[in-house]
Amino acid sequence: MPNDTIAALATPPGAGAIAIVRLSGPRAKEILLGCFAPKSPFPPGGPKSHRLYLGALLDGQGRKMDQVMAVYMPGPKSYTAEDVCEIHCHGGRVAPAQTLSRVMELGARPAQGGEFTRRAFENGRISLSQAEAVMMMISARGQAAARAAAREMEGGVSRFVRAAQKEIESMLSEISACTDFPEEVDEGEAAQNLLGRVEALLSEMERRADPDAARRVTDGASVVLCGRPNVGKSSLMNALLDSERAIVTGTAGTTRDVLTERMVLDGVEIQLSDTAGQRETENEIERMGVERARRAQEQADVVLLVLDGAQELTQADRTLLDGADGRCIVVANKSDLGAAWGPEALKAGLPMIRVSARTSAGMAELLEALRRRVRVEERGEELLTVQRHIGLCRSAMEALNRAAEVMRAGMPLDLCAADLWEAGEKLGEITGDNLTGQVIDQVFQRFCVGK
Repeated sequence: MPNDTIAALATPPGAGAIAIVRLSGPRAKEILLGCFAPKSPFPPGGPKSHRLYLGALLDGQGRKMDQVMAVYMPGPKSYTAEDVCEIHCHGGRVAPAQTLSRVMELGARPAQGGEFTRRAFENGRISLSQAEAVMMMISARGQAAARAAAREMEGGVSRFVRAAQKEIESMLSEISACTDFPEEVDEGEAAQNLLGRVEALLSEMERRADPDAARRVTDGASVVLCGRPNVGKSSLMNALLDSERAIVTGTAGTTRDVLTERMVLDGVEIQLSDTAGQRETENEIERMGVERARRAQEQADVVLLVLDGAQELTQADRTLLDGADGRCIVVANKSDLGAAWGPEALKAGLPMIRVSARTSAGMAELLEALRRRVRVEERGEELLTVQRHIGLCRSAMEALNRAAEVMRAGMPLDLCAADLWEAGEKLGEITGDNLTGQVIDQVFQRFCVGK
């Protein structure tokens, strides 16, 4: 364990009712007792574990600086597995600053970003994947991301990784038996058995290491409205947001750039983007807007192709329809003005929803279609959501695939042992079982001070 005691503000700076200054290390209790006077005397032996005490924060001359509450949490039953103390002072600028300054006077040093969680990892309190889940929870942008982080903090990823490592170790033991006792173990039968186990493990890892699903959980889904000018894209965006965010006029080409706003559906954050109407134009500014619209459309998870349902389809509409793919939902707007065409005008398999941005007719159906497209299937502990974990899992899968090719080719089993060992090593990097200090440093650089 480190022999110094760290301190940091564990709550956001600025105005607020309460601020929390956290200490961790061998002198945490000593420092607390040096600046905290309880309103009622501590029991014999000092403050009891995990109990809040009301009292006063004292300066070096014993003068009261603030009314505070304090708690002592001895290791290993604390977040860092070290002695941890917290001082709950008033919020704002002055009270937290003077509290931090006082504990520094008594011997604490400022914590670095993520140092509390790093100590929890280095002291065996949590795995590296659980540590990363802490930061994921702090930065969660929707309920889906928060649920995924909560599952990882409970050790879902660690359990999967260690079960996979155990399976790989078992396969390596079987290969060793084939090599050491060839007269007792039929290598052909063993290869078929091992191949089935490798393929089963690969299938399991494929389900978990889905980068697109992980991105939708952590970063949200991108939904782009596109179409030719004056079909009601901006009006539709305002209707989806239930807010007047986009400028709406009767003049074609009003939208010149990509306007993006945030909404949440079923706990998944959506970046909803209104784009410039796509048409040929000599106006340089509008042409730049059209090009940005096309780029946004190419990168979207879901494309809402907005058409004027009350007018016959134009050649520009048909060009956009010809380029539509599986991400596309055709939105026939202006249903309050009648229908000039129907689903038969579209290529087979292209979904269509008729709406009116003006009257909100059909909007419930459109929102439900969006929910189905962006919803991430609840997979319990299955889905890996940290990109580092996904990359390492994919690397392990590459090694397992090489081992499987050896087995399929009927080559000696000991030739695939190195690939199986590499797969296990890659999985171990997820939990931090076998990592260099440099990689650990990179993980904790992303953390905020105080966590």
